[in-house]
Amino acid sequence: MLTALGWGILAASSLILGALLAFARPWSRPQVGGVLAFGAGALISAVSFELWEEGSQLGGLGWTGLGLAVGALTYFACAAALQRRAGAANESETGSALALGAFLDGIPEQLVLGIGLARGDGISVALLVAIFASNLPEAIGSAREMADAGRPRRTVLVLWVAVAAVCALATALGFAVADATSGGLQGGINGFAAGALLVMLIDSMIPAAREDAGRPAGLLTALGFAVAALLSSLS
Repeated sequence: MLTALGWGILAASSLILGALLAFARPWSRPQVGGVLAFGAGALISAVSFELWEEGSQLGGLGWTGLGLAVGALTYFACAAALQRRAGAANESETGSALALGAFLDGIPEQLVLGIGLARGDGISVALLVAIFASNLPEAIGSAREMADAGRPRRTVLVLWVAVAAVCALATALGFAVADATSGGLQGGINGFAAGALLVMLIDSMIPAAREDAGRPAGLLTALGFAVAALLSSLS
């Protein structure tokens, strides 16, 4: 259990590190957009290889597809609530929407990580680097967007520490309940994360990247996908 929690903390620490990096130096809008574009490519790779492909192998297309639908609808409903709240306060909801995506993706992803550790699958350096490659840009972009919208830095950092803590605990929970989980449930968990990420990418991350970075956003997205896909193949 403690080993699983340790791995969970290490994986989730990338979210806190990303938020800290967001405030470590000034970031221009094109730089934030470039980070978001790279992160979007890395997340597309995660959806394709780490979530959907592995989920369908573990639980079949039916359970993974059901999880995808539930994850997509969950993110859609939560993001709509954020948008209404932001509209009432005359604020941008982009940063909060990215944080929501990290939360809804991170919990299922690290649940599966804990389940895999309990069953002796182990963990590789390449997998951890792949997690960092997607989490860091997501956290940097979200933290900067929230700060630019007027959120106090302390509030933003506390939010990301809380998200990381919950995600780390999810790894320990996955380890604890591994014996009670079926392949179908694992496929559904992976699908849930994939669905939430796909809606977040189209609703928030990719539009923000294109607006801030301009035409290079497409090239940076391709680069992010290539890097994450390579790391995934090594894990």
